[in-house]
Amino acid sequence: MTQLDFGDARFSSFSSFSNRRFAGKAPKAVSINVADLDFSAGEAKILGSAGYIGKMFSVPTLTSNETVLRSLVRNFRLLEQISDANQLEYTIEQLRLSQIRRHLLGTSLNQAGIQKLVSVGFSPVQAAAVIEQVAEQPFASRTDLLSMDEIDLATYLKVRDRITTQPTSLVNRGKNLLQWLVLASLLQLSGYGTDVGLTFSIGITIVTLFALMFWGVDRYRRLTPTPIVPTRAESIAMALSSIGLLVISLSFFIQSASQPLAALTIVGLLTIPIPSVLIVRLYQQGRYHDLMDRSYFVENGALRQLQVLIARLPILPKFPFYRDRYTPLLSDRKWNWLNYFDFSLNNWFKFGFNDIRLRDRCVPGLISALVWYQWSLGVIYITLLLWTLSRTIPGLNLLLYF
Repeated sequence: MTQLDFGDARFSSFSSFSNRRFAGKAPKAVSINVADLDFSAGEAKILGSAGYIGKMFSVPTLTSNETVLRSLVRNFRLLEQISDANQLEYTIEQLRLSQIRRHLLGTSLNQAGIQKLVSVGFSPVQAAAVIEQVAEQPFASRTDLLSMDEIDLATYLKVRDRITTQPTSLVNRGKNLLQWLVLASLLQLSGYGTDVGLTFSIGITIVTLFALMFWGVDRYRRLTPTPIVPTRAESIAMALSSIGLLVISLSFFIQSASQPLAALTIVGLLTIPIPSVLIVRLYQQGRYHDLMDRSYFVENGALRQLQVLIARLPILPKFPFYRDRYTPLLSDRKWNWLNYFDFSLNNWFKFGFNDIRLRDRCVPGLISALVWYQWSLGVIYITLLLWTLSRTIPGLNLLLYF
């Protein structure tokens, strides 16, 4: 048989009334356990309802099952069921994240003492047997425990998520921590390249937050001796527009994210601590420099068009004749607050309607650091966005992955 069709299959759920263990819990969908399945996408096909079948496959661990899952991914890419292929990719990386977490926090069978093994879940007799086995031959994998007479299946299932066979040195833990942070961020912020809507909503949220910061440091400069503050109408317009954008982007964000609180925490850690320190320090030390009556931001008056600005840096070049093309933002215009959204959009998405930059003279270094910080994060973000788009556009997806 070269074809297995799940197109007409209906996967039931365990009802809380049929099993008391599930009382008070949401029904759990039945899945297809494909552990150790001998399957080649080039010789056989697995079919199913697009957008649904990819969620039905499961394996207990990534070890020894990665080839099976990769074959399933290739199977659905060949069938152009991109959402199912991406769902399986997401499953692979979730299992990998659990594997890295176990290596980071787990107890090494080849290094632990009896007391540590007992605290993990072994009995004293079993812990002593493990120590004796390590002395003869170190464990190569966790499943080697099942070859010991003293270890039964129940014990293995109880401790398998708490143990590892890798050495737990400081260097290895540091490496695993870095891998865990990167992979967890990719899973939470883009569904590992499977959710364009989630990635876009995060981008709009961060653009809005930084636009507020740039507007604040530029328009609220000092109260004495001569106040330099925005008008009440401008403050109200900026507040209402920012709240509206945040409500819209966060609503999409919460609907799309698998773990909204964790994803929101990552976004907060990227956008709040460092900018907050820079802004607080800026107001603590005050501003005493020339050109205090002009905006820190300048725009190119020669062009007003939608343009891609990937190669553009956020600060104005020092060449005098180049500088003549740029004029400071006009603070006496009612629509001036829109320029800060445009600048944040330029810095983050690398495109915008006007070429707005930070001026190169009489600018506090803390403001320059804030601008460069957003620009640097934007480079990483635009890479993530393009990668996510490449994984979700069917034609481009096939071109890149085959």
